[in-house]
Amino acid sequence: MDQVPAPHRASSPPTSEPSSSQPLAGRVAIVTGASRGIGLAIATHLSTLGASLVLGYASRGDEADALAASLPRAVAVRADISDESGVRSLFDAAESSFGAGAPHILVANAGVLDDKYPTVADTATEDFDRVVAVNLRGAFLCIREAARRLPRGGGGRIVAVTSSVVASLPPRYAAYTATKAAVEALVRTMAKELKGTRITANCVAPGATATDMFFAGKSEEMVRNSVVSNPMERLGEPGDIAPVVGFLCTDAAEWINGQVIRANGGYV
Repeated sequence: MDQVPAPHRASSPPTSEPSSSQPLAGRVAIVTGASRGIGLAIATHLSTLGASLVLGYASRGDEADALAASLPRAVAVRADISDESGVRSLFDAAESSFGAGAPHILVANAGVLDDKYPTVADTATEDFDRVVAVNLRGAFLCIREAARRLPRGGGGRIVAVTSSVVASLPPRYAAYTATKAAVEALVRTMAKELKGTRITANCVAPGATATDMFFAGKSEEMVRNSVVSNPMERLGEPGDIAPVVGFLCTDAAEWINGQVIRANGGYV
């Protein structure tokens, strides 16, 4: 009878000494779109887990700087993620700011939405291009750079924040939904391409979450419909999403790879 090989036991990467209370101690995380909303909650939560943070932002520098000042180990970096040099600057800042070599974690969270909520027929080309530039091109550039630069051998984590609209397909979100669906396909494919590196790649797909982007352009009726259609009868909060992302960034989640986790209260 053939012998069954002993199971592989994951070990911590040599650059960190995580503890049970701070499982990301000694590791560096890049979070895009970190100045507010879900990104802010994720960055804050990763900090409580011990990570050092590079806070990527495109605007609202005052908010990003205030967040960086409130965390024990964080720098705010302005970067246009639709530009290759902007993306590289985030990874360069991670290497230069904390002296830990390559960053260990990327959370690709930045995103935009056309808050006019047009049908496909009424979507302006320039508005479509803007959504694609940030949500798809930007995410692609970030996860590609992560695949090239995250450390091999343990602790490397890629998490893309997508959306549960990929499953529910609501009218008037077509451009946003299309970009998030494409990101999910990219990430799940890349998880297979990274075979042998012990870098995991996953998506977290929030449902309707109480952020500035969610409320922009919505009527009270649209917001109420999001509440009543959810089994929990409320909107999500950024704090509902951050712990899911945080778990995926730890060693405990190494066996979760190439997955889309829909954190939405049962909406879909």
